[in-house]
Amino acid sequence: MAQEHFDIAIIGGGPGGYSTALRAAELGKSVVLIERDATLGGTCLNRGCIPSKTLLTATHAVENMRHAKAMGINVSVESIDFGKLRTFRTQTVDTMTKGLAGLLAHRGVTIVRGEAVMQPCGSVHVTPVEGLGHILRFVKAGVGEPIDGELEIVAEDIVIATGSRPSPLPDNPFAGALIDSTQALELDTFPSSAVIIGAGAVALEFASMWRTAGCDVTLLIRKDRVLSAWERRTSATLTRELKRRGVNIITHSHVTHVETGANLGATVHYTREGSEADMSAYGEVVLAAIGRIPNTDADWFEACKLERDARGFIGIDAFGRTNLDHVWALGDITSGHSLAHRAFEQGIVIAEKIAGLDPKPVDDDTIPQVVFSFPEAACVGLSLDEARARKDVVNAQETVYPMLSNSRMLMSGSGGSLSIVSGAYADNPEVPLVLGAHIVSPIASDLIAEAEQLVGNHVPLHDAARLIHPHPTFSETFGEALLKADGRPLHTR
Repeated sequence: MAQEHFDIAIIGGGPGGYSTALRAAELGKSVVLIERDATLGGTCLNRGCIPSKTLLTATHAVENMRHAKAMGINVSVESIDFGKLRTFRTQTVDTMTKGLAGLLAHRGVTIVRGEAVMQPCGSVHVTPVEGLGHILRFVKAGVGEPIDGELEIVAEDIVIATGSRPSPLPDNPFAGALIDSTQALELDTFPSSAVIIGAGAVALEFASMWRTAGCDVTLLIRKDRVLSAWERRTSATLTRELKRRGVNIITHSHVTHVETGANLGATVHYTREGSEADMSAYGEVVLAAIGRIPNTDADWFEACKLERDARGFIGIDAFGRTNLDHVWALGDITSGHSLAHRAFEQGIVIAEKIAGLDPKPVDDDTIPQVVFSFPEAACVGLSLDEARARKDVVNAQETVYPMLSNSRMLMSGSGGSLSIVSGAYADNPEVPLVLGAHIVSPIASDLIAEAEQLVGNHVPLHDAARLIHPHPTFSETFGEALLKADGRPLHTR
């Protein structure tokens, strides 16, 4: 069996794994990245963020055409060429994954394609991926060198970034028309009718995409509104906007089982709060989007005695260290927001810590959450309830900005909401800061970046309100909200 030595071995080539590799190589470490898939990028690049946003970009064009009629521009969508749409999606993904492979090669990161198993002694044992026949080693991007037999990788530090997978419904595995998000992205056409189970980002993005393309969408949610864990005004506004766009939202529902027969389609059986009556909803497809499961159930996790909680998440400290010396973990296998940009920062922190630098740990309060629905929703930092529950925060206040007083929002034809949470920390009670922001608007995903900077850098509210926002733009909504929070509103009361 061949043996190779590196400073750092990384298991998993998704956002967390490759960000660790890129930063560690930049700091002079020898790095090997082990991935079993044919392409790098993990779920995000291949089966999640990038392909889904490609399709959402396409359906945005349909949304814009429909709104154009209200402005006197008579256009219509004759049809969707699903062949070209599929090509658009696959080419976008291909461009991104090839670019990533080239960047890693440029930084000197060795890529090994194979099945990785961490050994109790701390090395990594690599075997060929099923069906491939041999391990592939990439020093140059796209040029694989076959390695016969198996490979042992010895490294000073091991980083685990094995990602997650869609969670099935209890006692209802994915089968037939009951599909997960990966299968939904690979459909040759958009369905004519769909039932979506879930109220999170994945569920809402598919609901927006399919409904805009003409699909009859029924959304089954367990609470009274979508994104129920978010700040109430934000989630209530998005619930209203989705309904206004024709999404049939059934609240307080509990799915009992999904019936998938030999015929096309599937029937979802459910009950509603306060009633035991069996109800049903039929769809050409049924998308279960109820969360994801961390990929930590392989035998070697137990054999190596990696500490995991009841849900399978690996326990880590603020810098990504596990209970094992020189073993680190990040991304979807750690408790917290399952977001690519969180994994990016975790990877940078781990690489810098291994290299002997003194990075700051990842601050969950500065991790933006974004839903690319129609309209978009985004938040960062604390809600008012969270701020008031914190012992280190005083004088927490919420400022609500009326979005339709902004000209660009009015032109967009979309409703929305924006609230800013401000307050001071107990050790400096005289200086109010921006503690959180919660937005529903057509470009909330971009607006939230400014809020993240203010929250993360602890910018005093008065200084933040002095920042000038260009007129007339969507970003003015945030500037006006800051002025109002600072007690000197301009175009609002």
